[in-house]
Amino acid sequence: MHRWRIILVDDHRVLMDAIKTLIEPEFEVVGTFESAAELLAAAPAIKPDAIIMDIGMPKGNGLSVGPKLKKLLPKTKLIYLTMYSSMESASQAFKLGASGYILKSTAGKELLRALREIQRGGYYATPELTEGMIGSFVQNFKNMEEPHKITARQKEVLHLISDGLSMKEIALRLDIQYTTVVFHKYTMMRQLGIKTSAELISYALSSLPKPPE
Repeated sequence: MHRWRIILVDDHRVLMDAIKTLIEPEFEVVGTFESAAELLAAAPAIKPDAIIMDIGMPKGNGLSVGPKLKKLLPKTKLIYLTMYSSMESASQAFKLGASGYILKSTAGKELLRALREIQRGGYYATPELTEGMIGSFVQNFKNMEEPHKITARQKEVLHLISDGLSMKEIALRLDIQYTTVVFHKYTMMRQLGIKTSAELISYALSSLPKPPE
């Protein structure tokens, strides 16, 4: 698998150094910046695979910077690493194009797992952000305007849905979060113009080749 090139953005240099130590050598850190302004000026030339950034930053809020980055770098994944644990902040981040939302308090044990899941085409949110967020996440994905190609990970989820597994069973089978399975299901339904779970299963059975045993 391609070794992802990642930019780190935080106004705490010690934290960025710790993150760099944590994620290398599996991932390559190609830039570190301490403000949103520096990030916006440099990122288009670097073209990273992912950007890990805080929400509260000098010279620009991370949430407001996100859409600007996605416009400049539509293929780059945005991952928020923050101390803000509110459902509203996380929901807004995903609505604006984030692929991950991780709390700084749990980053040491979660960040690598999150990066791996996002690299496979998934989404990741800190489990501490409870299942009460799911309804808001689902609505945000339904409201996204630009369709995206179904990823390999989403196809895995779709096959397991068609096999009759529940979303919790799929989460256990794929070793991902329940909320991540929900993200995939409703994103695919939006992309395909499907209204019900039964229609989604019918689509999977008729359109997708069976995976190898």
